[in-house]
Amino acid sequence: MTLPESKVLGPLLVDKHIITSEQLGLALKKQEETGKELKVILLELGFIDDETAILPVLAHEMGVAYVTLRDIEISAEVIKKIPAQFVSHYQVIPLRLENDTLTIATTRPWDIHLLDEIGLVVDARLNPVLSGQREILEAIRRYYGIGAETIERMMDTAQPVVQAAREVTNIEETQSEASISKFFNQILLEAYRDRATDIHIEPFEGGLQVRYRVDGVLYDARVPPDIKHFREAIVSRIKILSNLNIAEKRMPQDGRFKVCVGDIDLDLRVSFIPTPYGESVVLRILNTTRLYSLEELGLSEREKSLLEGLIKKPHGIIFLTGPTGSGKTTTLYSCLAHINTQEKKIITIEDPIEYQLKGIIQIQVNPAIGLSFAHGLRSMLRHDPDIMMVGEVRDRETAQISVQIALTGHLIFSTLHTNDAASGVTRLLDMGVEPYLITSTVEDFIAQRLVRIICPKCKMPVQVTPEMIKDFGSEADISSTRDVYEGKGCKACNFTGFSGREAIYEFFIFNDAIRQLILERAAAGRLKERAVACGMRTLRQAGWEKVRKGITTIQEVLRVTQEEEN
Repeated sequence: MTLPESKVLGPLLVDKHIITSEQLGLALKKQEETGKELKVILLELGFIDDETAILPVLAHEMGVAYVTLRDIEISAEVIKKIPAQFVSHYQVIPLRLENDTLTIATTRPWDIHLLDEIGLVVDARLNPVLSGQREILEAIRRYYGIGAETIERMMDTAQPVVQAAREVTNIEETQSEASISKFFNQILLEAYRDRATDIHIEPFEGGLQVRYRVDGVLYDARVPPDIKHFREAIVSRIKILSNLNIAEKRMPQDGRFKVCVGDIDLDLRVSFIPTPYGESVVLRILNTTRLYSLEELGLSEREKSLLEGLIKKPHGIIFLTGPTGSGKTTTLYSCLAHINTQEKKIITIEDPIEYQLKGIIQIQVNPAIGLSFAHGLRSMLRHDPDIMMVGEVRDRETAQISVQIALTGHLIFSTLHTNDAASGVTRLLDMGVEPYLITSTVEDFIAQRLVRIICPKCKMPVQVTPEMIKDFGSEADISSTRDVYEGKGCKACNFTGFSGREAIYEFFIFNDAIRQLILERAAAGRLKERAVACGMRTLRQAGWEKVRKGITTIQEVLRVTQEEEN
């Protein structure tokens, strides 16, 4: 028998002073309108913070055990007792098998019909216990893998189904039939919910590996082993979505497509490369509705003041430097959005366009037709811009054109791939830009890295030793250091100790002493020494400031800044 929530659960919660009778009345009225479960409505209305507040009370009233699944380890033998299709459909999870009795966790342990249907596939007596829906779904994902029920159902069919693509797919929509389309949507949705920026689908001999990059670090995604049988179908599905040639398997291909999660649009950039065991795929996930303001970049007050002063200059070049994935483009977009007004004409040329910026003209590089950064720059100048952004200066021609445009009174933003800010000068010199042109046009080189933020839910202080901070130099004085923190690792952060990222910056601003060294073609090391003597804070020093504020860890700062000390 199904629990009559409105008659049992509601009055019980009022009697236990968990909700008021007025709140119950409002919830019951909404339940009549929507047909949802009472506990779901109570959560939506904010009358309870979490379903765990009511489950122990409900279990006691109904005479069943209440179990939290977070700390329970389930053996593989027990997991095999119930197929993935059943645990997904009925939202149950097997816990243990003792004396021919299988204990299962469910949100409805009093539902006789549910137990009878599960009993048809389980050769054991059932002992139902009560658990929260969120915990059960997490356990299903952990032990069965993402989309396990879809793979299991497709394994029962002769051929996997590859569906035609729609223009924009809502990956939260549930499809009843087992298909590659449904399984791939489950992978995308899981990646989005885990805050992944990239999905790697990698073929190997005898298997297929799926990994997510979260906060700059790759993690294995939990997928069922039988996914290997659908490698070709998964690759074909992605190619169809990206409007690529599904028959071409020997050459690299690049594309993109869009999906949505509720009201959030996601832009996915896709790249295929051939390997001996099939094509390897990487999908970069871009939230096109999420644009950071200067306040959200992680700048200190001093750095924010410096950056605001630079981007308001009437002319010159501002370079962002750093390796791939260090957040350079995000910072550039934030700068452009900050100065984007009705009075200014802004044009960008990018490869690729990662975010659509309202009121800004954006050009996509297309080498196949000869539209390079250099060619685009020449054309942009004839459109009377005030501000221009070049995705990357990667060759002599682009560098020299950028310098010439800056000399004519335009402000230009661009990026360079260098380890630190001072090395940007050396890079331009190597491209053939004359020293006097660098000193006349470049306003600043800004080096950037991303450090992971300590998870607030498992943040804990640690004792600082001289050995831990020796690599930070004289800036790190242990006698004046307050508590330093680390993340212990918890379920909320997937036991990594980190959740999210912030940028650290190094501003290499020109002055007369720096300009003189550039004219003398001084090495990057000498330029950096002079800049530090003039007050420049290095990436590592900026990182130490975030350590002192409890934002990140000592090890994380050393990890992302190791290149600058080499």
